[in-house]
Amino acid sequence: MGAGPDSTTEVLAGLVERVTFHSEESGFCVLRVKARGHRDLVTTVGHAAMISAGEWVTASGVWVNDRTHGLQFKAHFLKSSAPSSLDGIEKYLGSGMIKGIGPVYAKRLVKMFGKDVFDIIEASPDRLREVDGIGPKRADKITSGWADQKVIREIMVFLHQHGVGTARAVRIFKTYGTDAVQVMSENPYRLAKDIRGIGFRTADLIAEKLGIEKTAMIRVRAGISFALTEAMGDGHCGLPRKDLIGLAEKLLEVPAPLIESALAEELLEETVTLDRVGDAECVFLTGLYLAERGIAEQIQRIRSGPLPWPEIDADKALPWIEQKTGLDLAASQVDAIRLALRSKVMVITGGPGVGKTTTVNSILRILAAKRVKLLLCAPTGRAAKRMTEATTMEAKTIHRLLEFDPKAFGFKRDLENPLDCDLLVIDESSMVDVMLMQSLLKAVPDHAALLIVGDIDQLPSVGPGQVLADIIGSGAVPVVRLTEVFRQAAESKIITTAHAINAGQMPDLTPPDGKTDFYFVPAADPEQAVSRIVELVSKRIPNRFGFDPIRDIQVLCPMNRGGVGARSLNIELQAALNPAGEKKVERFGWTFAPGDKVMQIENDYDKDVYNGDIGTVEDVDLDEGEVAVDFDGRTVTFVFGELDTLVPAYAATIHKSQGSEYPAVVIPVMTQHYAMLQRNLIYTGVTRGKKLVVLVGQKKAVAIAVKNVSGRRRWSKLDEWLRDPTRNSDNRTPEYC
Repeated sequence: MGAGPDSTTEVLAGLVERVTFHSEESGFCVLRVKARGHRDLVTTVGHAAMISAGEWVTASGVWVNDRTHGLQFKAHFLKSSAPSSLDGIEKYLGSGMIKGIGPVYAKRLVKMFGKDVFDIIEASPDRLREVDGIGPKRADKITSGWADQKVIREIMVFLHQHGVGTARAVRIFKTYGTDAVQVMSENPYRLAKDIRGIGFRTADLIAEKLGIEKTAMIRVRAGISFALTEAMGDGHCGLPRKDLIGLAEKLLEVPAPLIESALAEELLEETVTLDRVGDAECVFLTGLYLAERGIAEQIQRIRSGPLPWPEIDADKALPWIEQKTGLDLAASQVDAIRLALRSKVMVITGGPGVGKTTTVNSILRILAAKRVKLLLCAPTGRAAKRMTEATTMEAKTIHRLLEFDPKAFGFKRDLENPLDCDLLVIDESSMVDVMLMQSLLKAVPDHAALLIVGDIDQLPSVGPGQVLADIIGSGAVPVVRLTEVFRQAAESKIITTAHAINAGQMPDLTPPDGKTDFYFVPAADPEQAVSRIVELVSKRIPNRFGFDPIRDIQVLCPMNRGGVGARSLNIELQAALNPAGEKKVERFGWTFAPGDKVMQIENDYDKDVYNGDIGTVEDVDLDEGEVAVDFDGRTVTFVFGELDTLVPAYAATIHKSQGSEYPAVVIPVMTQHYAMLQRNLIYTGVTRGKKLVVLVGQKKAVAIAVKNVSGRRRWSKLDEWLRDPTRNSDNRTPEYC
């Protein structure tokens, strides 16, 4: 066996014992393989659209001696197939695919029936009760689970041959039913549009295996939507035509004239829409284009009606509220309240410590005293919880307020069934993307007023668009920007630092004399930064400030990748704070064990958990193949195959933290994060900390972030629609409310 980069090509075949890492985006994977002819498990790295433990892999490649990870087999080609060995069948059955069979029962079933186990479950299910621990109830569970899988199993063979694994196979079957194989054979690119967790790249790998040419029109047309979806990932609603052609050329590796032809067909079918943004000719995904136009139309509709409450004498209301709250309102707050009491649609914006909450509370209490029906909402569970605590009125997430119906995959509240309110207040509105804002505004009744609250200087939404910025920039509705930092808030170094960063000034990073709420801990390189972060979170902060290292302290990173990214920090922090015992499961490159802090990374409407929700693992049931997670006092169960939607959350990206506050926040700021070092990113991170913020890294990196206001432009048309809803050529700004 050669050991070095110059080794000759060899073939390796064996059973996947464990998937250590797998990237959905690139397909890159790190596998532990029980290979023929090798006594120890072999670390194999390569690319596979999908891979699971229990599958049989055949790989051709070379042996390399990695400086960090030691001897590895680097596969240039990697093919997986359904299991036929006893060990493979056991792993496969224990993967969470069938209710009632976890790793323990998978072992017993294989021990009892060997390679005939599939046939026994299929043809002689009564024999299952011969297995120790399987009573009538569990036997029924297994047979009904197996019956559900009957068609899936046929599809599975097809999918495994084409590089797709268990979890996605189930989703494909749920979407297409018995037509799954036919749909995939005719147009595998439909998978990217229709199936959660399958992107263009996976569909493209399947298409290649099915013999679809790179230049096939079906591929190039799907590639245009893929290019626009990639742009959505950067927050764009559309792209200038020339940029789109360039991006599609790069992604698809086909000539520009072919892309132009495909674009013409997509425009003809109205999958995409062409329009101008300023002087640029832009291409939009039609759904996003209509959503932006819809937001402008809904705001115009809401604005055009009379106020839902009788005229309120502000000269009487203001002294009344000051007396009720015992607060002296500042002139800027008084102006904001006066304007809100006479506005149908209005925006209040400003940073931390400027009295946004006091101002909104005063407006709400005055209107509540006048029997005005109020509804409050925010984009995330944590933001809604904070709003409830701040106002003492119930606030809901937007999804809950609109009553999402998983069966219909839509909201019950809309134009035909509007919300029952006279005023809707949206907090943390900088986080709300185009699609969600359109759905929310559709549900606002004609007579109701709308109050939009948010911090314009924070990061824009993770999803496409920049709704708050566009509404403010359009001048179409009245905006109050609160800027005065109140005395009590100015005593917090977190708040003075945040405002300094926002003003483009380098914050004071010198060590403080005594105890304060903001610190800078220098670290010369990534290695030193990681060890200092682990020490801060596990020992120094809990010992000095009394914070719980898992519950109270959140590490927030500029990015996911790299040595000081969220991914590698999660591995280090998990090992330090909650080392897994025997009760653990390893799936999709992560280990999950009781006590782990985890984050949901995509919306799951069936389970009622959403992207960014943080929970704690309560239990790992190896028999049932399930993980129970506590999300704010509510237990949600995930079968092992669904764990691709959960990640450890000891560290998270700053983007994922929007709308949340944490008692203590630790933020690595290194020059290796150069691509992400922007003022609004660091500002958002710092403003997530309630009682303590610690920056760890290099002063130079902080200076780069503070100076960099470039924050890439987002291509959107909402501000134009708002300025000119009728698209008149004179582009007049509509009058204020």
